[in-house]
Amino acid sequence: MAAAPQQTTAKKPLVIITGAAGNVGSAIIGALKDDYRVVGLDLPDKQADCETVAVDLTDPRSVEQALKTIADRHGREIAAVIHLAAYFDFTGEKKPLYDKINVGGTRNLLAALQAYAVERFIYAGTMLVHRPGKPGERIDETQPIEPKWAYPTSKAETEAVIRQERGSIPVLLLHIAGLYDERSLIPTLAHQVAHLYERDIKSYVYPGDLEAGQSVVHKEDLAAAFRQAVDKRNELPEEAVILIGEPEVMSYGALQRRLGQLIHGEQDWPTLRLPKALASAGAWAEAALEPVIPDALDQGEEPFERPFLVAMADDHYEIDIGRARRLLGWEPRHRLADRLPGIVESLKRDPLGWYKANRVTPPPWLLEAQEEATDVEALRRQGEQRYRGTHERNLWAPFLNMAMGTWLITAPPLLGYQSTALAWSDIASGVLVLLLSTLTLSWRFAPLRWAVAAIALWVMLAPLVFWTTSAAAYANDTLVGAIVLSLAVVVRPVPGVALVARETGPTIPPGWEFSPSSWHQRLAIIALAFVGLYVSRYLAAYQLGHSDSAWDPFFSGGPQAPDPTMNGTEVVITSAVSEAFPIPDAGLGAFAYLLEILTGVIGSSRRWRTMPWLVLLFGILIVPLGVVSIGFIIIQPIFIGTWCFLCLVQAAAMLAQIPYSLDELVATGQFLARRKRAGRPLLRVLIFGDTDEGGPQRDEGDSFALPPGTILGRVLGSGISWSWELGVSLAIGLWLLFTRSTLGNAGTLADMDHLLGSLILTVAVTALADVAKIVRYLNVPLGAALVVTPFAFGADSLATVISVGLGLLLIWVSLRPVTVTVRYGDWNRFIR
Repeated sequence: MAAAPQQTTAKKPLVIITGAAGNVGSAIIGALKDDYRVVGLDLPDKQADCETVAVDLTDPRSVEQALKTIADRHGREIAAVIHLAAYFDFTGEKKPLYDKINVGGTRNLLAALQAYAVERFIYAGTMLVHRPGKPGERIDETQPIEPKWAYPTSKAETEAVIRQERGSIPVLLLHIAGLYDERSLIPTLAHQVAHLYERDIKSYVYPGDLEAGQSVVHKEDLAAAFRQAVDKRNELPEEAVILIGEPEVMSYGALQRRLGQLIHGEQDWPTLRLPKALASAGAWAEAALEPVIPDALDQGEEPFERPFLVAMADDHYEIDIGRARRLLGWEPRHRLADRLPGIVESLKRDPLGWYKANRVTPPPWLLEAQEEATDVEALRRQGEQRYRGTHERNLWAPFLNMAMGTWLITAPPLLGYQSTALAWSDIASGVLVLLLSTLTLSWRFAPLRWAVAAIALWVMLAPLVFWTTSAAAYANDTLVGAIVLSLAVVVRPVPGVALVARETGPTIPPGWEFSPSSWHQRLAIIALAFVGLYVSRYLAAYQLGHSDSAWDPFFSGGPQAPDPTMNGTEVVITSAVSEAFPIPDAGLGAFAYLLEILTGVIGSSRRWRTMPWLVLLFGILIVPLGVVSIGFIIIQPIFIGTWCFLCLVQAAAMLAQIPYSLDELVATGQFLARRKRAGRPLLRVLIFGDTDEGGPQRDEGDSFALPPGTILGRVLGSGISWSWELGVSLAIGLWLLFTRSTLGNAGTLADMDHLLGSLILTVAVTALADVAKIVRYLNVPLGAALVVTPFAFGADSLATVISVGLGLLLIWVSLRPVTVTVRYGDWNRFIR
């Protein structure tokens, strides 16, 4: 608490300001302090630019004590009490603090002031208590009081309390427009500026009338209005209401155009009218997802866009300040249109400081660029120019997708779909692809490419969901869906990558010798996925009834076959296991392989850090699904009683992909761990990517200008190393799969050999990856099981000797040390 003022100020009139330590309070103090004794009331932890007395407005005794303290120092005559203190938030919800602070606090203050000689009580209200007008209309103080959400409602209720509780104290209710200065803006304007600065998709849409707008007032002009109100306190009516704000209003559309010009140099910023229902749904979804998407400043801020704001997007507040001119002699000296260049300059000079000052959550790239000591404006301009150039060079992609949309619309009648549901699904999907692809011709709407990709995924799945009997419809939707998805998100520039991730950081992970995301690395996986795709589509055709038989050169249907003419493949893919799925399981496998191919080709050699989510999805499609494929192979002879040759081919192709995929997963995991240690929000880094330690390296080895033999060696050998020990393990696993034929094993013993062989193969193939050499130790307990099983299940002497010998051999080769000369950063400590 500050000391009492010197005696030289005793003759100046006394003004008390509640909420004096705030932004507005500081400006008013500056306007008054030369001619008035100014004393501030604020919370105990706040200090204003004047003598400050601590107070809790919600506690009547605290208010009485604070005023007594002021009276003891300055007397009981008060020229004016300026009441600024209030609770405010932008959630739109009716919070208890509105009643407790705004209404109850004002009641406590007025009750305590009855014991003092107060010449004028001046209340800082809001113009939002009035019913809004329409574009072209002005509202004045006679406009009905009809607040539309929680904050102005609490202000209107507080004014009712003031009228009831003022006693003989004259009151002035200032209905103030939105406050701004060059550094801080009202929330609606601050978020509009931020959206345009970031080129957020929200900056191109608006759910209301673009001609609607709201009056604002500069902080200096507001301080001058309060000064005039204090000066003329004895000339005003006992109860007066005065609107304070700039009489000229810039509409939302005009602000969009001017800000687009000032921030990005674009003369005519395009803004589309978004249907309110769609905007409300988006605002609701964003608010619902907020708990799982932490904001970058860790301030617990909630998303600004709310359904209640969407509902008020047409509200227009253009005010008549005739009463302010007449009663106060006040005229604003600033105009928002003239101050916008200064506002934009303030933003560009210190972007992160501007975001913090306006309590707007900054985009991840802004935080990261600031922390990396990067010139934010230069980075933004460079990244934007590069992105636009790449987009314009690849405009053929959205044009082709528009054509694909028309193809989907016309396919049902042309191809004679037999499913009405599938036909309407394709027509609706085609319309959406056509419309959204048209929008993505503009680089500003690039994020909508992910919506096109989502529709493409549905197009590929729809024939399975509707169990189409038309082979043409199945082939058409699979092919068209894959093309649409490829054109939407495979063609560069890939949308959704953080600016700082695109423009900075290495291609090769720190401590590595190559990029695990290189094309050489991915080609083997993609080629094997095509094998799985073709096999799965062939099997799906039988399940859907497009073909009468499925080929199997080796296996019969077995004793459990429902029809003796059926072969092993036909029995397996029509078994109860397969039919337990709600859609054809072979078709689902084909969809997974196709998705694996497409995710394999998306992104650059830096995607281990620019698109971590995609790498994890790619890994999920390979590793867990590979394990599922092996599991299906295991149960075939045990539970179904026969084999499926094509399923074996498919499983082998899936299993072979696992070692090629693991190093990219490891690199991405290391990257995420480094970013977490650096204090980055992990979920944001996972979704949008980030820069990383190390310089701007380039992986010169990722080139197809090399000799074919060199390229083939890298495709087959990147991240993979063979050893005779692993070769022995693979041979043991394969031998065990066929002990029914080679040793005549039967029953549980044969089933155990089959199970152990499949698991040993899986472990050995996985251990081919350098980063997964440690996995080979899992074959030690499997080798021990081989030693035990012949005794547990009654094998003959030959089978017992072979099983024990193979088990001991497997344990020995699995325990032998390995040597990996390639560097994988700090992961090498796990390679033993």
